[in-house]
Amino acid sequence: MISTGLRLSSVVPATMTAEQNMVHELTDMDLAMKLHYIKGLYFFKSDAVEGLTIYDLKKPMFHLLQLYFTASGRIRQSETGRPFIKCNDSGVRIVEAYSEEAMDQWLAMAMEDSSLFDGLTYNQALGPDLGFSPLVFLQFTWFKCGGMSVGLSWANVLGDAFSASAFINMWGKIMAGHPGHLPLKPLHVPVPGKPEFPALSTPNTSSSLKRVDSVGDYWVTPNNCKMRKHTFHVSAKKLDHLLSKQSTKFSAFEVLSAIIWKSLSKIKENSEQTRRVTICTNSHEREYEIPSNNMVLSTVEADFLVTEADVSELMELILNRRAEKNGIVEEMKGLESGSSDFIAYGANLTFVNLEEAEIYGLELKGQKAVYANYSIDGVGDEGVVLVLPGPKYGNEEANIHRGRLVTVVLSENEVAQLKTEL
Repeated sequence: MISTGLRLSSVVPATMTAEQNMVHELTDMDLAMKLHYIKGLYFFKSDAVEGLTIYDLKKPMFHLLQLYFTASGRIRQSETGRPFIKCNDSGVRIVEAYSEEAMDQWLAMAMEDSSLFDGLTYNQALGPDLGFSPLVFLQFTWFKCGGMSVGLSWANVLGDAFSASAFINMWGKIMAGHPGHLPLKPLHVPVPGKPEFPALSTPNTSSSLKRVDSVGDYWVTPNNCKMRKHTFHVSAKKLDHLLSKQSTKFSAFEVLSAIIWKSLSKIKENSEQTRRVTICTNSHEREYEIPSNNMVLSTVEADFLVTEADVSELMELILNRRAEKNGIVEEMKGLESGSSDFIAYGANLTFVNLEEAEIYGLELKGQKAVYANYSIDGVGDEGVVLVLPGPKYGNEEANIHRGRLVTVVLSENEVAQLKTEL
């Protein structure tokens, strides 16, 4: 398995941030995501990484972090208690690891037990020393066959999964010699004697969020059960079959989400809780933007028993009956100082549409990953379901040649029952 002799180091931007006191203000949507962590994982064959040293992998990051300067920052708090990111060029953390297994062997085992993927992304949580906690970790794991995995651990307060994916894709482009660029973001430099941020006030409640007791300076989601990950692999042939059975044109996300929604309603002890689910979708292209939390949160509520519903009814609800909640979240003038926090993923059973995420956009030496996957840590008890693109085969522009990955984070008992149910 993974060697215990991990080697940690840091990479900082090639040049200092222009303004010494520059800060990045966190939106209320950012703060609603503060207890969640994005995990991205990429596997490359030996010929894609042959001859690459740790210096070769680190070198592009110097320029990358000039562009993504917020990723090199650290969490600070204003006088009112509101967190923000101080862009102090502290850098990202690099982890080097080695496995005694061959990569194909590891992948085969992980197909049955997705928890094996956890050892390939650094177990990150911000705090309790917030001012010293990196927002981003990159773990490079070499397998005995010469292959390598790249594990990204990304604090969700910094940006969503689309931002995380764009960040690591840009790293690959810079390594390949392409000049990376991002639009300039207006700097915010505190004025002496003037409050940096507005005072916090009591937020409105939102059905897409769940209030939890304050976690203080250790940003970890409190759970009442042990959560477990599993990835279901839906082949292109199976997906085409599912889509062809629908009289209305639905996306793969809507079909797969509806199937999982109904299955979990049968499994969960309180099926009434699954009448309402949260849907997270992308709002726009994010490749050349500063990281942000711009996914659209919507809620869908069934006025019938989901366990007895036809899957097509649930698909129609997901497609046409979403009640957008971002407006309510953004109306929160800040999280209450010291009294409570919120969770988004897992407040309700949550479905995240990552079909448009370019998770196969990362290339090393001109080659794409043979397998890539994303998941989320810090999920609430109701769980999360991510729908992602599978590996591409044949004509890369044709979705007919592409299956889907469905990665779930649920309680241990629910994962075991869902595997049986499906």
